[in-house]
Amino acid sequence: MLVFDTISHDLDTLRKNSGKIIITAHHKPDGDAMGSSLGLYNYFKAAGIESTVIMPTDYSDFLHWIPGNDSVLIYPEETEKCDSLIKDASYVYCLDFNAMGRINELGVSIQSGEAKVVIIDHHRDPQDFDDERFLEIGASSTCELIYKYVNKHLDGSLFDKIAGECIYTGLITDTGSFRFGSTTSDTLQTASDLMKLGVVPDKIYRSLFDQNRLERLQLLGYFLANKIELIEDGKVALAHLTLEELEKYNVKTGDTEGFVNYGLGIKGVQISALIIDRGYLVKMSFRSSDKFPCNEFSAEYFNGGGHKNAAGGASKEDLDATISKFRNAITTYRKHL
Repeated sequence: MLVFDTISHDLDTLRKNSGKIIITAHHKPDGDAMGSSLGLYNYFKAAGIESTVIMPTDYSDFLHWIPGNDSVLIYPEETEKCDSLIKDASYVYCLDFNAMGRINELGVSIQSGEAKVVIIDHHRDPQDFDDERFLEIGASSTCELIYKYVNKHLDGSLFDKIAGECIYTGLITDTGSFRFGSTTSDTLQTASDLMKLGVVPDKIYRSLFDQNRLERLQLLGYFLANKIELIEDGKVALAHLTLEELEKYNVKTGDTEGFVNYGLGIKGVQISALIIDRGYLVKMSFRSSDKFPCNEFSAEYFNGGGHKNAAGGASKEDLDATISKFRNAITTYRKHL
């Protein structure tokens, strides 16, 4: 695991800059992005430090229960207010992403300002846009790193249950409830520490996974019955959803979250791919077991990246062309299957 730690500030420094701290994460933020952002926000709040969370896009309804969600600003919806806050900021925390392109127009605003940029992240190949960084490439989640960062550089004794619920959210979403290979003894120790603060695991799980809309469950049933095919001698599960299918089931942001994992649950499958026509782009999700390098495959063919066993990508070609490209590309990775 590669570790980069160039943090030079401490809690007193941040207290002096209270009210001038911005926290952000990647577009269409997931459980780890929102958990780490609101975990840091709530920790700062407990420490007497005012901060603002700004997201580059909206995000799934099933994450809206996370403590502090009501205070989050969505950049495209309140651009003028956000730009003003960023212009006056002393610190901008960039969480769970490694390239400014991952936050769309918000990145332009941040780069035009004079704030110190702090990256806390676990993805490979970070770009050089920061002033300070706390990175562990291959760590289970950014949430785990927020907990480490606070205990190493700030004051862990101020970590409370509210911040803990946020951090636990990212732990279970990015590790597949602790079943992925990125789960380590440090990950489980962090979970244990959070439970000692009063975090209730089954409450977090229910809040995240047991709040489905009926239309989402109907889409899932249709998807499982009709949309998964096996190729490459049963080692690859390939599925796709058309724009018309998304419209038929009134798909909202986050409704297809986790669909790609079902292919990986089929006996003999080593990589599962989900290709979705979003209209403006064709988006892809990849999950693998064992040795298949999803991040390398996605970066080489689909302008993507992520982790070895979980990555994403995108294509400007239409759905049929993208599916055809995937079928051809996967043959070049047969040695990994």
